Amino acid sequence: MFLTNTQIEKYADVMIWALQTARRNGKYKKYDTVFLRTDIHAMPLAHAIYKKLLTKRFHVVVRFNQPEAFATDFYKLADGKQLDFMAPGELEFNGGVNGLISLHAPQDLTHLKNVDPARIGRAAVARKPLREIWDAREQKGLFSWTLCNYPTEELAKRAGLTGKEYANQIARACFLNEKDPVAKWKEVTKNTTEIGKWLSSLPIKTFHVESEHMDFEVLLGEKRKFIAGSGCNIPSFEIFTSPDWRGTKGIYFADLSSYRSGNYVKGVRLEFKDGRVIKADAEMGADFVRKMVAMDRGAAQIGEFSLTDRRFSKITKFMADILYDENFGGRYGNCHVAIGASYADTFTGPQNKLDKKLKQQLGFNDSSLHWDLINTENKTVTAVLKDGSKKIVYEKGEFKY
Repeated sequence: MFLTNTQIEKYADVMIWALQTARRNGKYKKYDTVFLRTDIHAMPLAHAIYKKLLTKRFHVVVRFNQPEAFATDFYKLADGKQLDFMAPGELEFNGGVNGLISLHAPQDLTHLKNVDPARIGRAAVARKPLREIWDAREQKGLFSWTLCNYPTEELAKRAGLTGKEYANQIARACFLNEKDPVAKWKEVTKNTTEIGKWLSSLPIKTFHVESEHMDFEVLLGEKRKFIAGSGCNIPSFEIFTSPDWRGTKGIYFADLSSYRSGNYVKGVRLEFKDGRVIKADAEMGADFVRKMVAMDRGAAQIGEFSLTDRRFSKITKFMADILYDENFGGRYGNCHVAIGASYADTFTGPQNKLDKKLKQQLGFNDSSLHWDLINTENKTVTAVLKDGSKKIVYEKGEFKY
């Protein structure tokens, strides 16, 4: 166990705070149902969260994630009907849950490297209706979610760190060595939220992102806002929006490596034209990247544009976990885009009005995929305003506000 008992107790407090903070349009009440989904090796943290949820008088449903060996067998052995199968009661269960806390503690990050990505994609598409139920409930203020990771030998090894070094990065990133981590999170959230409001107030038409290997343009779109401190991820220092996918063009490059569906990729390069990926390549894992982009129509389009300020994030190492890597601080902060699904809560209007038709009209992307690809290079992000003027909003890892 890499974290101390005191750190675990504080981590549990942070996760419950995050779940409640993520509930934007409503408050939790006694006997709401919280789904605690965990890998078996995150048991110390899961147990601490479970006890605290019970004392707060929540109904708690606990499920353990499928072990890596089971997942490998499923994707290799299942036929088409089995890949498409949805267990009885899953739709009803998702429709009755008020919150989700998900704990990630993998024992093998490359277990699916010899599985055809198309099979993984087919299963993901089949289960998309489950995610859509939660999305709809979230828009109505009936549901929220949060997730985190728990240090394991596998994560540390893949990140090139010792177990202790990896755990120390988690403790620093989540403020677990602070006397009151929740108070620290409230302070950081206040600061990042102010930046999000500032960006949302600017009459931005497009963003132009330039770095050594990247020349990339994003169309913000109408009725968009920036979100920070949502509580949906711990840690989370990013300030993000879901742009109008139709205006994406140029070259995006991810210099930070990534593990996705048991596959390792490095140096992903995406070329966009008229909003869609027209060429996908990578230094390692190029075939996997191309198959992910082809998962469904929306997988070749972006659903998120995000920036992280290095002054807030204490993450300075590659963590072999997108949750941490997309919040990388380091020397120059980071920019990341996600190919695939957009976030409905970046819509400025009433969430219950953002139906499928309006999403299409406004250029919110829809996909079974959501894959964050991270660039940590020194970059300049210039906002082109609606009157044609330009304003540098991010440079050398910091927002210019």
